[in-house]
Order: sequence, then C-alpha cells, then structure tokens
Amino acid sequence: MSESVLEQTRKPSLGRPPGVGRRVSIIGAPCGLGASIAGVDLGPAAMRVAGLRQRVARLGYEVRDLGDMRIECPNTSPPPQEKLRYLSEISAACRALAEDVRKVLEEGELPVVLGGDHSIAIGSVAGVASFCRQREETLGLIWFDAHADMNTPDTSPSGNIHGMPLAVLLGYGAPELTGIEGFSPKLDPRFCAHIGARDLDDGERELIRQLGIRFFTMREIDERGMSACMDEAIAIAAKASGGFHVTLDVDALDPGDAPGSGTVVRGGLTYREAHLAMEKIADAGGALALEIVEINTALDVNNRTAELGVELILSALGKTIL
Repeated sequence: MSESVLEQTRKPSLGRPPGVGRRVSIIGAPCGLGASIAGVDLGPAAMRVAGLRQRVARLGYEVRDLGDMRIECPNTSPPPQEKLRYLSEISAACRALAEDVRKVLEEGELPVVLGGDHSIAIGSVAGVASFCRQREETLGLIWFDAHADMNTPDTSPSGNIHGMPLAVLLGYGAPELTGIEGFSPKLDPRFCAHIGARDLDDGERELIRQLGIRFFTMREIDERGMSACMDEAIAIAAKASGGFHVTLDVDALDPGDAPGSGTVVRGGLTYREAHLAMEKIADAGGALALEIVEINTALDVNNRTAELGVELILSALGKTIL
C-alpha cells in the first residue's frame, strides 16, 4: 500500500503562523504506473541529483525534503484492453499524496511535488483543493502540457491514467479517482488555464468545448507571444479566491531542450519561454503549490531534463537574472 510521506517522517512543524511564506517542503511521488514507458518513476531522484534542495535553500527558503512516497508495486500487468490501468495502485498513491500536500499547506509551507507521471496530479491538486475547501475558498490551476490530459476511460486510446488527470479533477472519470478527499469536482473550469497544447485526442476536444476551459495552444503562443498568454493565464487562475496550483509536464517543452520525456511532441515551449512563464508566476504571487512531472531518466541525456526541471522550479520560486 502507498504510505504517506508525513507518516514516514513525522517531522515537527517549524512553528510559524499559517500561510505559505519562505518555507518549502519537497515531496517525491515516484509513480510510473500511469505511463507506458519505464523510467519516469526515477524523476524525483534525478531532480535531487541536480541539487534541488540546496539550490532552493540558496534562494533564502527553509527547505524540508520529505523523501519519496512508497508506491504499491503490482504483481501482474493489466490486460492490454484495460481502460483504467493500475487503477487501485494509482488511487492509493493519490490518496496518500493528497493528504501529504494538504498537511504541508496546513503547516504553512509551500509543497513542491516531484513526479512521477502526471497521474499524481490527481492527488496533489486534490490536496490543495481540500486545503482551500476547508477555508471556503476556491482553487485556480495553471497546467503546462503538450497534451490535454482530459481523456476519460471511454475516450482513452491507451487506458493510461496519466492521460486523464485533468478530466478527473474536473469531475469526469472513475469514482476511485474523482472521489479522493471526499468531494468532486476539485476545480471550476473558469479558474483553469492550460498552456502548451499541441497533441489532443478527439474525445478531449469535445470535453474541452463542453466545459469551456481556456487552452493556450502552441499556435496562440506563437501568434501572441508567451508574455501575453501568461498574463491572461495567471489572471484566469488568480480569479479563484484561495490561490492556484501550478503543474508542469516536461513534454510541454520542446524535446530539444527536454529530451527526457516518454511522450515528446515537437514544437514545444522553448527554454526561455518556459523560464518566462515561471518568472511571471513568481512575480504574480498566489501559487499555493508547484509540481514538475514526467521526467524519464531512461530517455534523458546527461540529466539535462532533470536539471531544467530544477531550474524552472527555482524561477517559479523567485530566482531572477539580476
């Protein structure tokens, strides 16, 4: 069974008043069951090798590294036609992650979640949404991804849950996933912005149109520029009363800059566009949690993608050129 990181460590609170400030807790969620290519479960370790904790601390933050969650390892593989591959294991992992993220926020710290495949966002966002719900506040979302991640069991061509998390968080999918933290949906589409899409499935397009969620495709980014698109995306997410969650799948980036992804799609965000996005998020304030997912160490080159993931976290936490 998955085990909560906080249950493993039980580290005491640093004793400051509630409210996210200059304190960060790193949570590793090395779940690779939502994807089809091995290697993504080592993403958290790769970012630690790239010096994440030390480099965040040099920005002036107090940093706790809570280590990695324990992920249940299945004994057998699901059949190829399975529509929800490894559902019970992913559900257990996301329940544990949601609890960890919520507790970190309650202790006045900012969670930095390291994936793992993007199915873990079901848990991380659920934890932040639960934190907001306790305060009768709403949660916004900025989601960077080449894909919509809005398939359902009925529309998914693969049955891989890492292609479903945004749909789940909006209330569509298996009850074992939508019901985490005891309520659904976790998000209002009016407060959600998706950035970097360039590879969508037909069923996803239909759900996007139905919900009216704001997608900034690569064409729009090309035409308007990253700065204008980010200003609008942040304005959308900031309409939520409680703050917003930021999650970045490295396949949102161009494979030339981020080769370590199992789902690469040419024509993604450039190195500077990605940094600009994170810098604008830092300038705006309001981010309750940060997340980097889908770094596949088996496909990476000299840890380049993990290094970039760390650099983007630093930019989101306020690192500047001057």
